[in-house]
Amino acid sequence: MPLARGTERKNEGTVGGHGNTAERFLAGNPRSGIDVGGWHESTKKKLTAESVAPVPAAPLVVVDRVGKRFGDRQVLENIGFSVERGECFGIIGPNGSGKSTLLNLISGVENPDSGQIVLAGKPVTGHPRKQLARWLAVLQQEPVAAEGFTVREVVEMGRYPFQNWFGDEAEDPAPLIDGILDKLELTGLSGRRVDELSGGERQRVALGKIMAQEPKLLLLDEPTTYLDIGHQAMLMEQIRSWRRDTGLTVIAVMHDLNLAALFCDRLLLIKDGKQLAVGSPADILSRDMIRGVYGVEPVIFPHPLTGVPQLLLGG
Repeated sequence: MPLARGTERKNEGTVGGHGNTAERFLAGNPRSGIDVGGWHESTKKKLTAESVAPVPAAPLVVVDRVGKRFGDRQVLENIGFSVERGECFGIIGPNGSGKSTLLNLISGVENPDSGQIVLAGKPVTGHPRKQLARWLAVLQQEPVAAEGFTVREVVEMGRYPFQNWFGDEAEDPAPLIDGILDKLELTGLSGRRVDELSGGERQRVALGKIMAQEPKLLLLDEPTTYLDIGHQAMLMEQIRSWRRDTGLTVIAVMHDLNLAALFCDRLLLIKDGKQLAVGSPADILSRDMIRGVYGVEPVIFPHPLTGVPQLLLGG
């Protein structure tokens, strides 16, 4: 079965039907005793490059021909893509396309009916839940609801996967919590109850909680839905800064196509549970694609600072 667009991998060049067997043998076996002095100069350079080139890391997330049904309804069908470590990967599409369901499958909350999802080289079902919680976190679209708890107490809840039965850790997490509160400009609110805060402030608290978890993989389920434009930009900039500092991998379900283009390296476009395309924002956010999927006539222009596509609705 052919791979979905955007997930292809280029095959290595071959020579005489056996590829680079001889070259690989020499590159991987410096003590082979074979004299390479008579080899062509370009071949010797290639041998040297291959012998010192680092082995590329496997993708952190692999979604392999995944399908999901709810009763008689096929919600997802034959979805396939991979996400590299440190990448920000966006999932877009109309309402009811199966985007949030796909995120639930990746997080292990639900199991696919066909295909499989691999996280860090192991099927998601093979990860014990508490161990998975140490490096995978989910930020929902609803701001954190923790009535009666202070801002600091909610952020500290992110350390739960690392605590023993007595709620203790090997190292004091206080410096980590202090740093997160400072980074998110929550220090002045740390003693206030979360239910007294605005929606934007509560979403920052939710982000602080998952930052305390120190995950390798962050799943975002429309996290900017209830935020005004200023808080949308602030939240996404904070996540981008976190990515830059730690190498965090992000998979984000997003409705705002302009935000998706600004913050995501690649996009997956799905409609009615079917995968239409995977690629860069410039590849996906074309006039024909938007018209065909969303049924609107867009005006598309490059962002004046970044060059990524931005959309306006036509008159």
